[in-house]
Amino acid sequence: MNKVIYHIDVNSAFLSWEAVYRLYHLGGQADLREEVAAVGGDMAMRHGIILAKSIPARKYHIQTGESIVEARQKCPHLKIVPPNYGLYEKCSRAFMEILRSYSPEVEQYSIDEAFADMTGTQCLWGEPLVAADRIRNQIKNELGFTVNIGISENKLLAKMASDFKKPDRVHTLWKQEIREKMWPLPVENLFFVGRATAKKLYTLGIRTIGELAQTDPHILRSHLKKHGEVIWNFANGYDVSIVQSVPQANKGYGNSTTIAFDVTDPSTAKLVLLALAETVGTRLRAAGVRAEVIAIGIKSHDLQYASRQMTLHNATNITIEIHRCACQLFDSLWDGSPIRHLGIHTSRLKDGMDMRQIDMFDTTDYEKLEKMDAAIDRIRKRYGNDSVKRAVFIGSRIDHMSGGISREKRTVDYKKVKVE
Repeated sequence: MNKVIYHIDVNSAFLSWEAVYRLYHLGGQADLREEVAAVGGDMAMRHGIILAKSIPARKYHIQTGESIVEARQKCPHLKIVPPNYGLYEKCSRAFMEILRSYSPEVEQYSIDEAFADMTGTQCLWGEPLVAADRIRNQIKNELGFTVNIGISENKLLAKMASDFKKPDRVHTLWKQEIREKMWPLPVENLFFVGRATAKKLYTLGIRTIGELAQTDPHILRSHLKKHGEVIWNFANGYDVSIVQSVPQANKGYGNSTTIAFDVTDPSTAKLVLLALAETVGTRLRAAGVRAEVIAIGIKSHDLQYASRQMTLHNATNITIEIHRCACQLFDSLWDGSPIRHLGIHTSRLKDGMDMRQIDMFDTTDYEKLEKMDAAIDRIRKRYGNDSVKRAVFIGSRIDHMSGGISREKRTVDYKKVKVE
């Protein structure tokens, strides 16, 4: 039986979800999707980048990921609305529930896109195009936003198909259609070809996906190493990856934060690291794993980045131990430049079993620390993250559990926002 794979992608997800919420729950009259609008971070918190944009904003060449300052230079009347990740998570869950009602094999690829293996479902839902239209219309009618659906024999081609003309469309890209539909596209449109790779391909005279597909793979490998072979396979429509409905276990856990002000003293930096250690330790314990490698990253005010890591004698998920290691790394890495961004990352994970090697010179009661962390985790899970806070954070500008999606992005006070 031939494989039938869908890639379902929400059109301008963050902006669409915000637009639907304003229209159907806040009594708004204007549809953000039809305005020159974008979802953007808080410039005061130094999260001032474009997260999503409307289709009308594209004619001004507004780009996702660029700063709000750059976007406003292109379009002074660009309407910026704040992000609301709590809303996005709810919309994403509802979106995934609909997809799982059509197939048990659904792989969430990101918050706003997924793959679904629809092989053998024709007797239930009809032929691929019929079933895709049914899914597309159900999402639009029940949830209020639109999606693009790409259909093919494998994940790569399904994803490429979903990026064809938008919004609210279904496209196929079967292998026999590659030459007609995919090969004429610019090479930078191919999945896994970024700006740097595209630039190298241009220097080789390769400008379309078709030209890449017909290039000797040995030439590509000599210039791009293993990556050249990968993109050659993609250009020819080869992909052996499967839809994985059960997510793979994480290879590491980490968190980072952009600080609202430049940090110039080590005590404040170490307070930020403690806040990050709180969230990283919580995630490690929730997953039932310990980390053997701890790393930190520092981004200075001029966006220069440096990192350093250390391997522990004993894997850990204890907050204070993670913080102590992070501080050691910080002391050896920081050159005194004002700090804009800090991160803690862990890797080489072990299962949660405590196999700590005894050190006769170490008098730390690790069992007591583990019990304390476990108790705090239970309290925070039941009563919220702010139910227990270390005294050192009282009166501080530093959020005691920093990193990931910051609090100001998780919700929006719509009483302070003008909803038209």
